[in-house]
Amino acid sequence: MPKVAVVILNWNNRYFLEKFLPYVYNSHYPNIEFIIGDNASTDDSLAFVREYYPQIRIIQNDKNYGFAGGYNKVLEHVEADYFILLNSDVEVSDNWIEPIITMMEKENYAAAQPKILAYHQKTKFEHAGAAGGYLDRYGYPFCSGRIMNITEVDTGQYDQEKEIFWASGAAFFIKADVWKELQGFDDDFFAHMEEIDLCWRMKKKGYRIGYCPSSVVYHVGGGTLNTSNPKKTYLNFRNNLVMLQKNLTVTHSIGIIFIRLWLDFVALLHFLIQGKFRDAWAISRAHQYFFLNIFKNAAKRKKYSTNFNSKGVYKKSIIWNFYVNKIQKFSDLPVDNF
Repeated sequence: MPKVAVVILNWNNRYFLEKFLPYVYNSHYPNIEFIIGDNASTDDSLAFVREYYPQIRIIQNDKNYGFAGGYNKVLEHVEADYFILLNSDVEVSDNWIEPIITMMEKENYAAAQPKILAYHQKTKFEHAGAAGGYLDRYGYPFCSGRIMNITEVDTGQYDQEKEIFWASGAAFFIKADVWKELQGFDDDFFAHMEEIDLCWRMKKKGYRIGYCPSSVVYHVGGGTLNTSNPKKTYLNFRNNLVMLQKNLTVTHSIGIIFIRLWLDFVALLHFLIQGKFRDAWAISRAHQYFFLNIFKNAAKRKKYSTNFNSKGVYKKSIIWNFYVNKIQKFSDLPVDNF
């Protein structure tokens, strides 16, 4: 069996570690190491781990590097065939590891994710990943089982193994050699969309990414940043623009980013109308960051010799289909647009 390292990045999350670590630690897999990577927590979460789980290895960062930088720092000290990056607010099922590793070995997937259901509504898909991630022509991410803010009830409609565009960072399986080859996440993302950026870079090298429905986990979501947090708004809008600049060709990115800036402006106006002034200001700050760092991020654009694997790219606008065509289920999207 390939060696697997389950790595949970912690930052002041004693509550979630106490609640969900017993499920993770009892995972059924014969060749496994459990690691807590810590982003300089100030609570007693590490004291809890040391007292009740002394067998779990702890790797401490000297400060809070965020989700992206934190994992990059921690995984420099981990040796395994596969890394599993697992959020601290995830409850795992009994046999959640082996089906994905088996699928990845058989299908030669570089990365993969399980079926991700909502912890508080276990019959529904969870926003961050659901049944596998896709990207539309303007860079908007969505999932099987989740379009925009609408999540579907899981009735088995997405119970087929398949190739996707991006795998969720909530329960992210990746071959260690691919992680090292691509140098992990982009530190500058800090949090949000760093896994989509990494998956896009994998796709540009021809790698494949998979979804395994026979592995199921339950995600609380918003465990570190609440879904309505202006910082989350800022990071999502900022990182999406940076991701587009990094991964599209120069000529393609100019038109796409121009359209995205206007669509972001519409979102800003929507927040203003709702009285969410801090969220509106967050979008403005995201645009300021983008333009102030445009040359820095342009330097991150890499040319790859292999053919881009476009499986999982939606050729139309998911925004148009959702708001104008009123399509709220992934299964209702025209299949010929993929």
